Amino acid sequence: MRIFDPHIHMTSRTTDDYERMYAAGVRALVEPAFWLGQPRTSAGTFADYFDGLLGWEPYRASQFGIVHHCTIALNPKEANDPRLHAVLDMLPRYLAKDRVVAVGEVGYDEISPAEDEALTRQLALAAEHGLPVLVHTPHRDKAAGTRRTLDVVRESGLPPERVLVDHLNEMTVAMVAESGCWMGFSVYPDTKMDVDRMVTILKEHGLDRVLVNSAADWGRSDPLKTRAVGDAMLAAGFSEADVDTVLWSNPVAFYAQSGRLDLSGVTASDGDPITAGGDYAGNTVLRGTPA
Repeated sequence: MRIFDPHIHMTSRTTDDYERMYAAGVRALVEPAFWLGQPRTSAGTFADYFDGLLGWEPYRASQFGIVHHCTIALNPKEANDPRLHAVLDMLPRYLAKDRVVAVGEVGYDEISPAEDEALTRQLALAAEHGLPVLVHTPHRDKAAGTRRTLDVVRESGLPPERVLVDHLNEMTVAMVAESGCWMGFSVYPDTKMDVDRMVTILKEHGLDRVLVNSAADWGRSDPLKTRAVGDAMLAAGFSEADVDTVLWSNPVAFYAQSGRLDLSGVTASDGDPITAGGDYAGNTVLRGTPA
């Protein structure tokens, strides 16, 4: 089973997670820019964060046989902090980078006027740079936030096939399916979406334009939930080709619209161990000298 996790925050995960993910079949991922769990105090801190998504983290992933790309944006939660509005002016510099395959995460958290402005400006940047968009839907008032999101996307003029609306559930999947946008589902241990419900949604709505992710971050989450969905699909009667469509072909098709998705470094999916080597700017993921 080969797996492309289209939404996971590996900066907050450990090398143990990379090893487990590789053994489970993960060979590629996209890490969206998001918040750190506490407020940043200045726009300048985003420069180091974005540089890390483009430098150290792809290197770290490569040491465990996983290809890393990212999305860049001012996230919805921090769009409400006036100290950080200057980040929007920084974005063109980063959206031109090779490993950036979308603008994201953008969208809504509180569904505020500041979030409206940030979303509108970043959708315009996506059009300007020819990039697809990864949209975060709010955890509160999800149905209203998703409807508002789809309205803003329509107003932007972006083709719906270039927009991935994420964190969906049973209340929101139909409206996104009807819009023509891609549908993203974040499978968590306790919240958002779970494995059994995900399989039910696949049975009811089909596999077209569906992406399944772990959205694993610094909170309670599990980077192996993509594999759990694949196993549950097989147990429910889906074919191996169906699993490959959801866990590999669909995310490849969405992010390939950027023209920057490079999977040439993908290795075999047989779970063979990876030997870390090399360094990045003089630093490595190794500790000590191997026996």
